[in-house]
Amino acid sequence: YQKQGIVLLKSVISKNWIKILKEGIKKNFDNPSKYKCVYEKSKGIELFYDDYCNWQRIFEYKEFLFNSRIASIASQLMNSKKVNLFHEHVLIKEIGAEKKTPWHQDQSYYCVNGKQNISFWCPLDIIKKNTCPEYISKSHKWTKQFLPTKFFGNSYEQKDNEFEHIPDIEKNRENFLIKSWKVSPGDAVVFNFSTVHGAPENKSKNRR
Repeated sequence: YQKQGIVLLKSVISKNWIKILKEGIKKNFDNPSKYKCVYEKSKGIELFYDDYCNWQRIFEYKEFLFNSRIASIASQLMNSKKVNLFHEHVLIKEIGAEKKTPWHQDQSYYCVNGKQNISFWCPLDIIKKNTCPEYISKSHKWTKQFLPTKFFGNSYEQKDNEFEHIPDIEKNRENFLIKSWKVSPGDAVVFNFSTVHGAPENKSKNRR
């Protein structure tokens, strides 16, 4: 994690916690928050959508965050004695979702400085390698901060010289060490806030 800015942890979340998280997600989207956003629709059906900052009202999320092994794992990987929760973020691509998640780094959105930070991507379904999010190894060590990208595809207006536009990674994939994996419920892909990443469309014919 420290060297690459990204690591795959296999089978670190129990089946019981996966079950609890799925119950929380159903509760979440049966009654979404004001932050829910839909990025793709077809014939009135939502295909790519998300919600976040719900852990205080979704009991299942809070239980997982505070009572599973996740905080202890975060502490070990960050070499930190203390872990602060920033937020949880649930993203769903249904069968037929064709929209890609643009390349970006999370730290630009978060208004957080420093390198002692960590994100966990925890799939609740079997995800093949061709649908798994993709991460650029060692990009957390780049000295650049990139202007946040809207998931609708446009960058935010540049008003601060601290940020620059992210390079066209998709057209120059051969220039980067891009990592992705086949993953299953119980696995976690763990990455630094500054690690540049994106995600393909949902290429599965039978799984969200």
